[in-house]
Amino acid sequence: MLRNALIAICMILGPGLASAGEFPERPMRLIVHFPAGSSTDVIARVFAEKISQKLGQQIIIDNKPGADGAIAATELKRSPADGYTFMLATNSAMSGVPATRKSPPYDVTTDFTPIIDVGRYNFFVFIDKEVPAKKLSEFIAYAKANPGKLAYGAGNITGRLAFASIVAASGLDMTHIPYRGEPPAITDLITGRIQAMVATSGTGIPQVKDGKIVALATILEKRSAIAPDVPTMAEAGFADFKIEPWAGLFGPPNMPKQVVAVLNGAFKEAMADPAVRQRMAEQDFALTPSTPEELGALVKRQLDIHRKIVADAGIEMMQ
Repeated sequence: MLRNALIAICMILGPGLASAGEFPERPMRLIVHFPAGSSTDVIARVFAEKISQKLGQQIIIDNKPGADGAIAATELKRSPADGYTFMLATNSAMSGVPATRKSPPYDVTTDFTPIIDVGRYNFFVFIDKEVPAKKLSEFIAYAKANPGKLAYGAGNITGRLAFASIVAASGLDMTHIPYRGEPPAITDLITGRIQAMVATSGTGIPQVKDGKIVALATILEKRSAIAPDVPTMAEAGFADFKIEPWAGLFGPPNMPKQVVAVLNGAFKEAMADPAVRQRMAEQDFALTPSTPEELGALVKRQLDIHRKIVADAGIEMMQ
């Protein structure tokens, strides 16, 4: 009698609940919208190994780089909502793409299922060592004294919008130079072809330690453990700097809540593991475990912030 009643309830509530108790029964796919070897790829593989052990099923990494994450996110949107396909997405795909395109290929507030906020990347404001500035305020003063003569580079959406917000807030006249990734931009910063950029700690801090470029500020709320002498944007005079380089786990739309709960719990448990925390510290990546609802709120908040930066900086929208 009880068995029949449970079957009837599962049939009424849908297949998601009926299968949630057995999830996962087969290998899962974790989409990463950056190439193998990138910081995001390393982070994804650390979690995949730990969570595969916990859940008893392998998590296979599927790298799908390109178009600032739009290619990967579009595939996720079209995937079955059974919990076997999910994506470690960053603000590039979930904030930058919808904020900079006239016709985005997806609606980040409805086309995905938030699972868990994973963490924050650390980006820094870097400048050419030949620029006569040791503080962000000094660089801004120098740029104002040389209108139209300085250029800033960007190898990703975060770097572009972060520096564009500095330019707009300070009333600077600087030229934006786009790059296919951070490495070629850093090379040009070292050689003086550009004078400034916002880039990840992994790309820029080794160059700072070698004396090739200068770090003026970190864009996160707290100073970085790998560069504790570099002030935050707030400490450098930009208290209203709001853009966050974040990463979160998402599934296709309408994933069963029970499956979301399993994945959320598995990631939270992995985040508490000392070995995982050590690996994340090596990537200068701050873990920020959350509820699915908190990740959903972050998506909406950061989308509004990215859109405002695009509008304030007068950035031309792409198709």
